[in-house]
This record gives sequence, C-alpha cells and structure tokens, in this order.
Amino acid sequence: MEPAKRRTITGASAVLLPFGAPGVIDWEGFSTLLSDTVAAGLIPAVNMDTGYGPTLALTERAQVLELTRSITDTFIAGALVDDAPGASYSHDATARAMELVSAAGGTPIVFPSYGLASVPEGDLAATYAALGATTDRFLGFELGQMFHPAGRIWELETFAALLEVPQLKGAKHSSLRRGPELERLAVRNERRPEFMVMTGNDLAIDLVTQGSDYLLGLSAFHPAAFAHRDRCYHLGDDVGFLQMNDLLQYLGQLSFRAPVPGYRHDAAMFLKLRGRIATDLVPEPTPLRPAADLPLLVDLFERIEALLA
Repeated sequence: MEPAKRRTITGASAVLLPFGAPGVIDWEGFSTLLSDTVAAGLIPAVNMDTGYGPTLALTERAQVLELTRSITDTFIAGALVDDAPGASYSHDATARAMELVSAAGGTPIVFPSYGLASVPEGDLAATYAALGATTDRFLGFELGQMFHPAGRIWELETFAALLEVPQLKGAKHSSLRRGPELERLAVRNERRPEFMVMTGNDLAIDLVTQGSDYLLGLSAFHPAAFAHRDRCYHLGDDVGFLQMNDLLQYLGQLSFRAPVPGYRHDAAMFLKLRGRIATDLVPEPTPLRPAADLPLLVDLFERIEALLA
C-alpha cells in the first residue's frame, strides 16, 4: 500500500547576492541563483538579509527587483526603510517601500527597521493594520537581533492580534527557537488556519512537519535539495525526507553558528563549490568563516548530490 500523501509545503528561499570582485555585484551569478530557485519550485525572496538588502543602495535594490521580475512573476522582496538607531517610525516610508515591491510584481515583506523597532508593542497591531490599508497582500517579519540589530520578536499576544489584519497573509519567524514558533502555530491553527507561519529557523528546518512553511537562508545553498526533501514529505516518503533533512540540518547547524551573519560566507563557498557562482567573496562587514569549513562543505555537497542522483 502506498503511503498517504501529506500537505504540500510552501517553500520560499532567500537568494544570495553574489559578488564577482570586492564591491562589485555579480549580476550574472545572481540571475543563475534566481533561475535555480525557480526551477526547483521554490519562491525566490530577494533584498533580504541573505541578499544584503539593508546595505544596498536604492538603485541596486531596484535592479534586484527588475532582474527578479524578468525571471519570475512570483517572488517575495524585502520592503526596506533606510534609517538609523534612534529613528522614529515612518508609516509613509514603510508604505512606499512596500509599494516599490508591489509595483515590481512581488509580495512585500516588511523588513525590520529601527523606526519599526521603536513602536510600542501594544501599538504594533494597529501599525500593521494601517499598512494593510495600503495594499492587498503583504508579509510580516520577526527577526532576531543575531541577524540584524533592528530585529524584533513579537510577543505572542501581538502575533495573535496581527492575525486579524486580513491583508497580512503570513509572517516569517526567525528567532532560531522552536518554542515561540510552536506557540504561533497553535494560535494560528485555532484562529486563522490559512495564515502562513514561515519558519526562518535554519537550526530546526523540520518545523515544516509541525505545520510551518518556510522562508530560509539555508535553502539558498541548494534549492533543489530542499525541493526534493519537500516532495518526499508530501509523498509520505519518510526515509527520503529524513535522509535529506538530516544532511540539510547538518549544513544549517554548521553555517548558522555564531556569528550568525557568517552563514552568507558559507553560502558563497558552497555555491562556488557547486559551480553556481564564480567567487566566494562577500562584502564587508560580513563575518568570514575559516578555511576549515571548506572540507565540511565538500563532504556535505557530495552526500547531498548522492541523494539527488
């Protein structure tokens, strides 16, 4: 008897922005990574922290959107506000950033900003409701400060209140902790089952078995491997799912160790190893991983490829 099929996991993958020389974006390599993501059946997410969105110039973010739109009409992009510590929240600036993404054909995800981080917890639901009045579809983003200094993890009561914003279709949760995400899933299941909880927990990617979908930086390393894992889960192939998940989780534990932003250097090394980009350069001040990571990445690459063969 064939195993029973399970739900289809919605997978979104933050796309690394590669560099061909110091300070020089490798647009051809970026196009390759976008195309790989789409070919795997994952939704590209651009201008995220994996793509150095907060550090790009407005013209560079616009070029990212233009290139992404030329490859796919289904994508997520960070709606970024350039501000500094101590800044006050600007509804108009945030709404404009969302509109730039929507006008390019993407779904905006409200990227953390210093101004948004200054909004009192009790006012967050009203803040997002006001943003919802400007669009028909957007996503929220909980981000731990280990990823970005303006990051913020909502209180559970705030998450529950945000479920009442109809235009908010989901939220990425990147606390790197299982407990808060499981609490959100329980509230979501009770109050708004169609709302997407998109795990950003690169240290616990099996949260998809608990009902999360995902928007991960780890999937940038090998979108096809994540797609294979997701298909195995859907088809009820427990052995196939667990074999691939084990390797991908090992890759996540290695790459997302402290300092967490160094995962982007591991991603560049891995993608160069796979022949998808030309160099493993990353822009300053991205933390660099030691050369000792490379043989571990080679081993993981070979074992993942063996499962895909």
